[in-house]
Amino acid sequence: MSDRAVLHVKGRVLVGPDDVRDELWVVGGRISYERPPGARDIRTVEGWALPGLVDAHCHVGLDAHGPVPDDVSEKQALTDREAGTLLVRDAGSPSDTRWIDDRADLPKIIRAGRHIARTRRYIRNYAHEIEPEDLVAYVAQEARRGDGWVKLVGDWIDRETGDLSACWPREAAAAAIAEAHRLGARVTAHCFAEDSLRDLVEAGIDCVEHATGLTEETIPLFASRGVAIVPTLVNIATFPQLAAGGETKFPRWSAHMRALHERRYDTVRAAYDAGVPVYVGTDAGGSLAHGLVAGEVAELVTAGIPPVEALSATTWGARRWLGRSGLDEGAPADLVVYEGDPRADVRVLAAPRRVVLNGRVVG
Repeated sequence: MSDRAVLHVKGRVLVGPDDVRDELWVVGGRISYERPPGARDIRTVEGWALPGLVDAHCHVGLDAHGPVPDDVSEKQALTDREAGTLLVRDAGSPSDTRWIDDRADLPKIIRAGRHIARTRRYIRNYAHEIEPEDLVAYVAQEARRGDGWVKLVGDWIDRETGDLSACWPREAAAAAIAEAHRLGARVTAHCFAEDSLRDLVEAGIDCVEHATGLTEETIPLFASRGVAIVPTLVNIATFPQLAAGGETKFPRWSAHMRALHERRYDTVRAAYDAGVPVYVGTDAGGSLAHGLVAGEVAELVTAGIPPVEALSATTWGARRWLGRSGLDEGAPADLVVYEGDPRADVRVLAAPRRVVLNGRVVG
């Protein structure tokens, strides 16, 4: 398409779960619900249109061993794009991916800077590994480097006890979160287990990743404070394999991981039922492949979240949470077109008919 070309999307345009329109127009890369006068060079796309999907826990620039070259980061971003993911909250990366912002053909990224972990308590080459007395300073640093988010590692295996345990004293976490908020950033944390959750929520955290350790005692606390979770169920599916690998050396940890896995669906459904905000994230870029967003939406439905709510967790609701526009008048035209109604069957998300990014058909 040339810069002067007009894109006409017609069929059913899902501006919201109940706001369905017959068509939209893309002029100069932006959405309009009025036919542009005198339009001649028109390309038409038909189907069911959604805002570009959101992966709210993704890692561009990272693989299982640490940072990757730019060409690998590009392939990761393109894989997400082809799956319909046009907005990524990058939940921690040691790579500088700012160059992606200059590429109109790659998904938009909201960065959380680099992970901040306790010394020797996370995956090698991923994080700043520090002690509690340095937490405020590193949170301030990553708040300035990121795009309004900071990522902590809230728990990890403690090799002395042989099980998951909290990484940060409550006082240190509270001071660090307060500093992030002062700088205008929200804070999220990787948490698998139970024992870090109350302290982090009461310290003012905004979101928890994975949240497999939620219990009937902590779920109401999350709900009352409005703390969101990003369950990453496609990642939690790997827990039995991880547990098997650590069985001999860390049997307590292995048993714990299996138990968290076994109750994963009940945990997510109980959180949703209590009113905890739930969003879609895949944890792609560590050991998981990119482009898994449709599978994560399907997992939320399997957990018992109503299909339209699971869909919102990667579209309308997720974009509002991250402060980004959807299919609004004048907004950047980032949208995905499908063969059928994704509200009726979320499996439709696995097969985009067309992907439109910044007003251009890119897939």
